[in-house]
Amino acid sequence: MKHRVGFVIFDDVTMLDVSGPSEVLHQAGRHAPPYQPVLVSPRGGPVTTSTGLTLAGAVTAADAGPLHTVVVAGGDRLAQQPVEQELLDTVCTLTERAERVASVCTGAFVLAELGLLDGRRATTHWRHAGELARRYPRVRLEPDAIHVRDGRYVTSAGISAGIDLALALVEDDHGADVARAVARELVVFMRRPAGQSQFSTAVTTPPARGDLLRSLVAAVLADPAADHSLTAMAARMAVSPRHLTRIFHAELGTTPARWLERVRLDRAQQLLLDGDSVTSAAYGSGLGSDETLRRAFARHLGTTPTEYRSRFGTTGPAS
Repeated sequence: MKHRVGFVIFDDVTMLDVSGPSEVLHQAGRHAPPYQPVLVSPRGGPVTTSTGLTLAGAVTAADAGPLHTVVVAGGDRLAQQPVEQELLDTVCTLTERAERVASVCTGAFVLAELGLLDGRRATTHWRHAGELARRYPRVRLEPDAIHVRDGRYVTSAGISAGIDLALALVEDDHGADVARAVARELVVFMRRPAGQSQFSTAVTTPPARGDLLRSLVAAVLADPAADHSLTAMAARMAVSPRHLTRIFHAELGTTPARWLERVRLDRAQQLLLDGDSVTSAAYGSGLGSDETLRRAFARHLGTTPTEYRSRFGTTGPAS
């Protein structure tokens, strides 16, 4: 039973959430006792993935047999609408008897809806992290993490991070040498450098409730390099700097300075991807100097501007 792994799938499931981890487990079988994957869907039978391709051979939870590990795959609709009861029932049945429970991407929404992540550390795709935090405030969200383990639960970030998660499971089961061999075979990182914040170039600001703050936020997003000192922003809203700080805490959960730095960092990321130099990106984003930009990258993204541009600036072949 130790190596029987159930993958929970459903219509519109993200294909790579299933194929990526399953390929890792398949490759691990070349170096250790093989895993036995089992596809499980709420009604059994084939499901149509988000790509339009079909995954066949799924069984129901009642027919799945004993499973050591359950992996709940993701799909965008899990973050966009309530999770249907039959999917919740399937996962509930499987996780009651599994020794280890994992989710890929928005699969965390299913575990959270069942209350399995209450009081636990967890992660999901950066684009859906805000919604997970809003919908399930008892989850201790770590939005920058590639994957997080808390007890028998392991959650991962978006899509390809399922490969990282599966490598971690293989390392737990068979040791670092086997996991490293699989990573080499698949030409992926054994441990990915930095967190998932490096993949986001869009500020994810929660909606402000007040019209004045919405207007201020829109103005800053439109021109991050303008004068947005605390005094200037407070004057624009006709409030004191102290009151503006209270408004930011109440509506956005942060300080004006921290929020502004993140806005400017996002603009700098986009400028770098558009071909600007580090100096130009620092100036155009409002961060000002190369050193300030480098510090912001290190603090928020765990990398440097040059490494970031090299990693994400082109998909062409290296020269």
